Amino acid sequence: MNRIPSITEPAAYRIRIVGRVGTGWSDFMTDLDQSVNQEKDGTVTAITGVVPDQAALFGMLCRIRDLGLALISVEYLPDFKKA
Repeated sequence: MNRIPSITEPAAYRIRIVGRVGTGWSDFMTDLDQSVNQEKDGTVTAITGVVPDQAALFGMLCRIRDLGLALISVEYLPDFKKA
């Protein structure tokens, strides 16, 4: 059974953003993986990994907004295992 994340516990997420994200803004996401994929509608950056809590998740989303990046999706990954 998949567990619903608590707002105060670490949880894994995949955040998808339109375009290629430069390395200059990723200093606050050192433990997260970034992958860039070419999809039929354009380039998409996926940021995947465990964040400490939902406050950190919302901080990342605010940073994405502040940088003017278009957010595609945020997905909770209950069965995430870091490779």
